Amino acid sequence: MANLKQQKCTACTGDSPAVTEEEINQLQQDIPEWDIKEENGEKRLERVFKFPDFKSALNFTNKIGEEAENQEHHPALLTEYGKVTVMWWTHAIHGLHHNDFIMAAKTDEIANKLH
Repeated sequence: MANLKQQKCTACTGDSPAVTEEEINQLQQDIPEWDIKEENGEKRLERVFKFPDFKSALNFTNKIGEEAENQEHHPALLTEYGKVTVMWWTHAIHGLHHNDFIMAAKTDEIANKLH
């Protein structure tokens, strides 16, 4: 499997397959700092990123937004003073798709460039 951060998201519809538990276990190895949470019966990837101030957190948020637009796959973002909570899941399938893991890896890459 190619490195997740080098992959591109694919168009997703309501009948796109969610990742299996086996696939989750394999993909999560590439994004070990992400947690899998369940909210409203949907699995989501979640990670909190820390920053020294609000301006840095907002800059990170904007960079994630740019990549999300490029990939046409969008997260839930909570930007606060000194931290950003990022959640990836696929609304169309009410759970996790391969795209979510790609975007989590790309989010990590953005964070690494800023720190």
